[in-house]
Amino acid sequence: YPLPAPERVRLLTDAGSFEERDGELAAGDPLGFEGYPDRLRSAREKTGLGDAILSGVGEIGGRRVALAVMDFRFIGGSMGSVVGERVARTVELARAEGLPLVTVSASGGARMFEGIYSLMQMAKTSVALSRFMEGSKPYISILTDPTFGGVTASFATAADIIIAEPGARVGFAGARVIEQTTKERLPEGFQTAEFQREHGMVDRIVHRLALKGDLERLLGFVG
Repeated sequence: YPLPAPERVRLLTDAGSFEERDGELAAGDPLGFEGYPDRLRSAREKTGLGDAILSGVGEIGGRRVALAVMDFRFIGGSMGSVVGERVARTVELARAEGLPLVTVSASGGARMFEGIYSLMQMAKTSVALSRFMEGSKPYISILTDPTFGGVTASFATAADIIIAEPGARVGFAGARVIEQTTKERLPEGFQTAEFQREHGMVDRIVHRLALKGDLERLLGFVG
C-alpha cells in the first residue's frame, strides 16, 4: 500500500501546519529524450504534483521541521533535476533557519530521461547535507518501499537516524542484477528493511501509523 506524498505529509505533520516550498520548479527536457515531455505531462495529471517530491516546512508535535517527501507514483519516484534541487533547497532551508530535517524516500533511482543531469543530483544533495551536518540540528531519513539507486546512494542514507518501514526494500541495484553480476545466490530477505537493520544500515523499523509519534519522541531527544 504505497502512500502518495500528500497523504504521507498529512500523516506525519500536525494538522494544517505544512507549507509547501519550491512548488514552482518544473523539469525540462535537457537531452531531448523521446517521449519524456509526454511522460512528465502524464505523471503531473496522474499525481497532481509538479514532480516526484513534495517539500516545505511543517510541524511535528509542535516542533517546526524542514520536510521533503518523495512520491513513487511520479515516474517511479525517480530523482531528476527537480527532485535533487528541491531536496538540496530543503536541506539549505533547514540549515539557514536552524530546523531539524526529515526526508521520506520512495524511489527506483536516477531518472534515465535526464542522463548525467540526474546523476549530478547525488553530488548536489550530498554537498548540501555536508554543510547542514556542520550544525547541531538532526537529520532523520525515512526509507519506504522501495528506496533504490541514486537516492539510496546519496541523501537517503546520509542521516543521523535512519528509519525504515517494515518490509521496505532498500538497496542500490536490484537483487537480480547483483546475482547476475556476482554469480552468487543472495541471502534470504536480502535488501529488506529487516536485513538492513541486522547489518547496521537501518537504525529503526517503525510502522507508518507509529511514525509520527516516533518522530515526535526522537525530535524531543535530539531536535
